[in-house]
Amino acid sequence: MRIKSLSCIALLCCFVFNATAQTSLIKNADKKYDEYAYVDAIKSYERIVSKGNKEERILQRLGNSYYFIGEFVKALKWYDRLFREHREQEAEYLYRYAQCLKTNGNYKKADEVLQKYEEKAAVEKRAVLSKKDKNYLASIKLNSGRFLIADAGINTVYSEYGTTIFDNKIIFTSARDTGGVFQSSFKWTNKSFSKLYKADLNSDGSVGIPTLFNKKNNQKYNESTPVFTKDGKTMYFTRNNVNDGKKGSNDKDITLLKIYKAEWQDGEWKNVKELPFNSDQYSAAHPALSIDEKILYFASDMPGTLGQSDIYKVSINEDGTFGTPQNLGSEINTEGRETFPFVSGDNELFFASDGRPGLGGLDIYVSKIKEDGSFEEVENVGEPVNSKDDDFAFIINDKTRNGFFTSNRKGVGFDDIYRFNEIKRLVCEQQLVGVVVDEETKEVLSEVSLILFDETRNNAVEVITNQKGEFTFPGVKCGKKYFIKTSKTDYEFKEVSVEIKRGTDKTSLSIELEKKSKPILVKNIEIKTSKISAVKVKPISMGTDLIKLLNIPLNFFDLGKSTIKKTSEPQLQKVVDILKQYPSLSLDIRSHTDSRSSAESNMILSEKRAESTKNWLVQKGIDASRLTAKGFGETQLVNNCADGVKCSEKQHQMNRRSEFIITSL
Repeated sequence: MRIKSLSCIALLCCFVFNATAQTSLIKNADKKYDEYAYVDAIKSYERIVSKGNKEERILQRLGNSYYFIGEFVKALKWYDRLFREHREQEAEYLYRYAQCLKTNGNYKKADEVLQKYEEKAAVEKRAVLSKKDKNYLASIKLNSGRFLIADAGINTVYSEYGTTIFDNKIIFTSARDTGGVFQSSFKWTNKSFSKLYKADLNSDGSVGIPTLFNKKNNQKYNESTPVFTKDGKTMYFTRNNVNDGKKGSNDKDITLLKIYKAEWQDGEWKNVKELPFNSDQYSAAHPALSIDEKILYFASDMPGTLGQSDIYKVSINEDGTFGTPQNLGSEINTEGRETFPFVSGDNELFFASDGRPGLGGLDIYVSKIKEDGSFEEVENVGEPVNSKDDDFAFIINDKTRNGFFTSNRKGVGFDDIYRFNEIKRLVCEQQLVGVVVDEETKEVLSEVSLILFDETRNNAVEVITNQKGEFTFPGVKCGKKYFIKTSKTDYEFKEVSVEIKRGTDKTSLSIELEKKSKPILVKNIEIKTSKISAVKVKPISMGTDLIKLLNIPLNFFDLGKSTIKKTSEPQLQKVVDILKQYPSLSLDIRSHTDSRSSAESNMILSEKRAESTKNWLVQKGIDASRLTAKGFGETQLVNNCADGVKCSEKQHQMNRRSEFIITSL
């Protein structure tokens, strides 16, 4: 009996010892994970799982650790197990699981997982993009095959990434062993700290033998992704949070990344200072300059970031100070990772993202920067630059169309640098061609005015059909929807829409116009012609008889402007038709504004609008003697939207009108 009791006590002690040991192992693994020491965390978590632990949080962190260091196939193993053992997971794990499935080439299952993600995270930008572009693989295929790529010739078994061109040299980042007696490593990957290297660019596109960019660099911190001003006097670069040899850390005692500035003085890079928007509490990295060098783009996870990291911009003032960083917003950023921005000489923003429909991991995307700072549609640059793995740090010479990018696809080392030559531009433009015919007789119609608008009803372009009824709009963009408004005497106005499909050089369109079956009549107007002072006039205004007869909305002018919009010209053309149909008819053009702005400025604006309308009609062949014009400002409001009264834009629009008063017929 005593022997049996002793055996039970021994087993109990063994159980307590094992439980205590595993608790200690979990605490150690969690500590490594929270410090971003993912390689060490993986070793501990895998030991824990090998002892039979199937805890949800352990499996999540194992998958995450591999995911965060870019080893997606290994991450897939643990996400697979996570979803087998614990089916219900947050949306973020569904998304990461799908990304890893793509890396393994299993796009079918990835799409099934993404559909579940879309249902669970319907309002997220990533979900909206995923749901919108179900045929993303076909879209990427259309953008593919435009690059010839090759190993850059500077890679080692270590990590090389993040290139820039300076003084006919390639400057890049490498974690290669430089032969020191004492080796130091970076906790995140357990690889050597990265340093900057340089190599000559040869005329045939090959790269020379790399040497240290700064021979005095023997510091225990990472440096990477420099960018240089055109005069070669200033360098911005990424470095761990180290100032004067002292490491800075956040409230969890973790050293993050900051952007630094250095100046070229006496043959050396000196006066190294961190930029003022840096913080110990978040990272800022991978600077890029705009063409005019007045804006610095960078990646950060600062407060206000939409995802794991976003791309920001900050103005560089003439005195060298900096403005307030601005998030590029949901046009570019998602809930995922957006990083490694680069602005080309064509004013295109290239960046890496895992938050958009792609091939797997980080893909490289591009968007044209518009004059107002907003962005055109974001597009995946396609294969072979993009792959199932992480692809990032893309740079291109806009003249030679040569450049470099980084990928962790199977190569020489963990991250490798590739060089490329772009043999075909991504911009997809076509000709929109067609013919205009009579709807009934099918006779071709010449001298038809056609105005083309984009989806936002802006960027109007006008053409006239030739003697064969043909028209051509050059330079329309693939994947976009356009609208065409027609105008021809004796024919009804018509608007048609057309979508420009990819995979062809031009899009053809046939437009049929309906002939006016009867002349336009001016209704319900009582006129006594003996004296003008005795004429009983009835306003033909937007919102009364003319709008009902001709279906003309009033939208001649943009807010605060007096220039007639292209989109309004078909409306005014109808007034021209009436005036030509009734040669003795005379009009008084009366322009009104809403109550916003001062009464004085509104009066001036309305006078300008009335004159602008009159001048447009005269340019269309109407005798100026038949027209008078007057502005009334805000003196004749049609509702109660006066100064100080809160009204909707629609209510203000009712007051912003033009009236055409018949003064003689």
